[in-house]
Parts: sequence; structure tokens; C-alpha cells
Amino acid sequence: MDTPATISRDDELRHWPADEAQARAVQDRLRPHVRLDECGPEPGFDGTVVGVDVAYDDERDVVAAAAVALDARTLAVVDEATAVGRVSFPYVPGLLAFREIPTVLDALARLTRTPGLVVCDGYGLAHPRRFGLASHLGVLTGLPSIGVAKNPFTFRYAAPGGERGAASPLLDDTGAGSGEEVGRALRTQKGVKPVFVSVGHRVDLDRACAHTLHLAPRYRLPETTRAADALCRKALAAA
Repeated sequence: MDTPATISRDDELRHWPADEAQARAVQDRLRPHVRLDECGPEPGFDGTVVGVDVAYDDERDVVAAAAVALDARTLAVVDEATAVGRVSFPYVPGLLAFREIPTVLDALARLTRTPGLVVCDGYGLAHPRRFGLASHLGVLTGLPSIGVAKNPFTFRYAAPGGERGAASPLLDDTGAGSGEEVGRALRTQKGVKPVFVSVGHRVDLDRACAHTLHLAPRYRLPETTRAADALCRKALAAA
């Protein structure tokens, strides 16, 4: 399998797709570079876990991205950065990464710490083309990445048990891959709706779920997502 080192992030950005057909071709070309043969770092590793998120102002055609670095053990915020740019691609379901990645990469580049793990508010393999934001960002940066989404997109799942840590498979019932597990519905807090965890790049699904639970000690969403969401909204308001 090709390694992330064969991908030139700068070249990808210089040749950013202009339409839906070009974007799908990029997904097809980059998808084989997703690494599924690594467990990824353990929860609470010695390093930083970074949450990324974006906010839009469609009237001004502006997107703000935030990257917030947390100590992976204590979950204390140790660094943060924002970037504001123009929306670089129209809204097309399944191609949202193309609207977000250039500005997210700018925010990540402004951090003073190298992430040991990137947590995206979105999808990785739990994507109709198996190449959501977490996978795309992971391939371009070479960083371990996971997706933790608020809804299951188009996939089927049975409600997991009501206790924290209960999980059930997120299944794709379409096409030749009918019944394929593309992620998990994971209950992060007792009695609240699950989140939807999927592999992005260089992390397996068990480890992705373990990270999500570690990052969500009190609330439904991981602290990485909560911090990045608040910061990108603040950046957008100030833009």
C-alpha cells in the first residue's frame, strides 16, 4: 500500500477541484492511501489530541476553521489556532470536505504542537464513498485521525444500550457492500443520544471508540469538538 508520504499536500491544494466530477475523481485517487493497518495511539497517550471544526457565513461566502490542541491525558487546552477563508467548493452532499479542508489545514499549520491524533466533527469511512473529512484530512497530513459525528448520515444502526460505552455497528445497506460495518453508534453518556464514530486514517475502530469515550468524560460530544466548535464560531463572528 502506498504511504502518506507519496501525497503532496501543497500540490493537492494547488489543484483543488472546481466541480463535482473533479472532486469525486480526487476521492477515488486518494482513497487507496487510507491506512487501515495501524491501531493508533492509546487513549491518554503522552502528547496532544487536536479537535477541528468549521463554521460558515454563507451570505459572505466565508468559512472559519479552528484547531484546538488538548493534552491527551488531562484534556486541558494547551494550544489553539484559527483561520478564515473563502468557501472553496459548493455544497454537495458527500463532498463537504472540499468546502472545509483548505481552511482547516491553515488552522492546523498555525498550531505550535504536532497532533498525535486529529478528531473531526464528521465522518471518515462512514461515508458513501468511504472517504469523509477525517480520512481526507488524515491522508493529506499523514496524521492519525478519526471522525465523531452527531448523526449517522445515511447508514443504519440499532440503538446501543443505555449505559455509557454501549455501542452498535453502523451499517451500510447499499450497493455491493450491503451490511458492511462503516463505524459505530457509541453512547458517551448514560441516557443521551449516541455519537457516530468512524475510522479516518491510521487508527482502528476499537481505538477510535476508546478515544471518543476518553474525550467525553462529562458531555455527549468530545471535549475536542466542543472546544473547536466554540472557537470557530468566535472566529467567524470576528471575521
